[in-house]
Amino acid sequence: MNIIVIGGSGFVGSLLVQRLLDLKHTVTIIDKRKSELFPKLWKFGDIRDLEGFQALCKGGEVIINLAAEHRDDVTPISLYYDVNVGGSRNVCIAASKNKINRIIFTSSVAIYGVASGAGDEDAPRHPFNHYGKSKLEAESVYNEWQAKSKNHTLSIIRPTVIFGENNRGNVYNLLKQMASNKFLMVGNGKNVKSMAYIKNIVEFIIYNVNNPKPYLCANYTDKPDFSMNELVGTVMDTLGKKLFPFRAPFFLALLGGYVFDFAAFITRKKLPISSIRIKKFCMNTRFSSKYTHTGFAPPYTLREGLIQTITYEFINPPLSRITFTTE
Repeated sequence: MNIIVIGGSGFVGSLLVQRLLDLKHTVTIIDKRKSELFPKLWKFGDIRDLEGFQALCKGGEVIINLAAEHRDDVTPISLYYDVNVGGSRNVCIAASKNKINRIIFTSSVAIYGVASGAGDEDAPRHPFNHYGKSKLEAESVYNEWQAKSKNHTLSIIRPTVIFGENNRGNVYNLLKQMASNKFLMVGNGKNVKSMAYIKNIVEFIIYNVNNPKPYLCANYTDKPDFSMNELVGTVMDTLGKKLFPFRAPFFLALLGGYVFDFAAFITRKKLPISSIRIKKFCMNTRFSSKYTHTGFAPPYTLREGLIQTITYEFINPPLSRITFTTE
């Protein structure tokens, strides 16, 4: 099968491309950044450029769109909508022009906003940031495309925070702080975090490639969830370290986050600590999913994925690697 992977040079895309090749699919990577792992499969493309992007999709049978503007500090704000919404319109136009009837789109649980319960795909949608708002709008674009023809097959996958080997996002930064003895626990640690291990989410995408349904909209999260106390405890046990007994009260840590926000504003630099990251650390981000009803079984438990990541990154790291920054 000829599969087009938009955003295939990134963290999720690179592992996905490798697995698709293992399964003997033909893959074309379309990305603004060159693929370090698969340069011969890469073509420069920007989904905001309809004419150029449309030409690159010729001959494809499936489009997997992983591309997104998603960092907390994207400027200007219009980029979220230009890429995530406008880019999705162009993907749908290009698919129709090239007679491609199958699209897999990675959305995000950010469309739900702050999740205090364990909502599934039917939970209310109240995105609180531009990333979540633009992803929700993008879903509507794909839903409109799917409704235009009975031959159109659409899978919308909403992952929770993704972590794994070679990722340099927020989860890695947290693990690194603990590994380097620079971690200070904030809050009571009872808040719950839903997470997704990279190798599991990739296999779920492939499952949808190989088992297409006319329409699927599914959260992706690995279960059972960890509370922050359980997450930190698992990491420290794996590293063979003891947690510093003092915990910073949330209000005090948040005040420090605002100080870093001000410093970032003054210096025009992106700093590793911010008020929004303090809030994210202490909030519940708990989700459930109906994806188990599709027959998919993740190959790794959340604990296994976390231990594999810690071992690879901090206990027995490889001599060389390619890393990906996603958050």
